[in-house]
Amino acid sequence: MLPDVTRILYASDLQKGARPAFRRAVSLCGRYESAITFLHVAEPVGDYAEKLVKSFLDSDDSLKALHEEGLENLRQSLRDRVTRFCADELEADNLLEDGTLEVRVEEGNPWKTILEVADDIDASVIVVGARHQSSLLGHTSHKVVHNSRRPVLVVPI
Repeated sequence: MLPDVTRILYASDLQKGARPAFRRAVSLCGRYESAITFLHVAEPVGDYAEKLVKSFLDSDDSLKALHEEGLENLRQSLRDRVTRFCADELEADNLLEDGTLEVRVEEGNPWKTILEVADDIDASVIVVGARHQSSLLGHTSHKVVHNSRRPVLVVPI
C-alpha cells in the first residue's frame, strides 16, 4: 500500500503503446483523489543539428525563438492529445476533475529530468512505462527506479 498519495508524476515517451501506463496513473489519481502531472521530456537537439539550423538563421535570438516556439507547440499538442485521450478512453467514474491534471514538457536527459520534476512537484509516486528490450526494464525506467528516492510504479508496455 502506498502512503498518502497527493501528487502523481506520470512520465511518457509518447510512443505507441504508452496508454496502459497513463490509464494506471489516472486510476491511482482517482483512487487517492490526488493530482497528476503528465510529463514528456524532450531530449536536446545535438550540436550538429544546432549548427545546421544556425547556418540558416540570422541570429542566436532567432534560434532561441524558434526553439521556444517548438516547445510551446509540443506542449499544446500534448495537452490536446491528453484531453482527447480522457474524452475517448476514460469511463465516467475515471474522468479527471478540473484542476487535477497538469501537462509539462521539459527538455533534458529523460531520467534525470523525471527525477528533477518529481522533486519540483513533490510527487508522492512516479509512474513510468517499461518497454522490454534487452533487459527487464527500458533504459529510462531502469535509471528512474534505481535513482529515485520516491516510490516508482513501472507498468509494462
